[in-house]
Amino acid sequence: MPTNTYRAALAPSLLSGRSSAVQELILVLAGTAVLYISGKISVPFYPVPMTLQTLAVMAIAAAYGMRLGTLTVLAYLAEGAVGIPVFTATPPAIAGLTYFLGPTGGFLAGFIPLAVIVGYAADRGWDRSPVRLFGAMLVADVVLFALGFLWLALFAHVGQHTGLGFASAFKNGVVPFVLGDLLKIALASALVPAVWGLVGKR
Repeated sequence: MPTNTYRAALAPSLLSGRSSAVQELILVLAGTAVLYISGKISVPFYPVPMTLQTLAVMAIAAAYGMRLGTLTVLAYLAEGAVGIPVFTATPPAIAGLTYFLGPTGGFLAGFIPLAVIVGYAADRGWDRSPVRLFGAMLVADVVLFALGFLWLALFAHVGQHTGLGFASAFKNGVVPFVLGDLLKIALASALVPAVWGLVGKR
């Protein structure tokens, strides 16, 4: 991860000089709305359709920075935990704490380190470089997949069983989504520096 000094991410920079708790709350709520919408959109892709939620988490973390980005993810997860149907499979699945015991529980938990790593990089200026931001997002996505894979393999409640086993979890929970996530990383790592470029010109 970067070792250079702290520099505000995109959204905090735009609020510089007039930031307030109310404005930050609005950003967090707007972010949770984006996460909700992105999880409900299914995009045809090979080998399986994909949602845009990982893209949304990475873009929000890169734009908000570590603190606000992580708070936004935690707020989104809290909404689902109290029963608001914000997760991809709700409905027909029922939101709430028990939802986290299902196959996607590890991936949902993985959103937190995803936001922390990408936001940390953004706070140190890596959000201005597509190459550096791509690297940070790639590392964060590997952590996300590792948590999701281990949960799915060992602990997830799937039907009448707990855990799919390593081979099945890797085949069904990792392999089909690698290509799509690489594309989402490429898009997110290009988008935020491009917005920085527009802000700089203005």
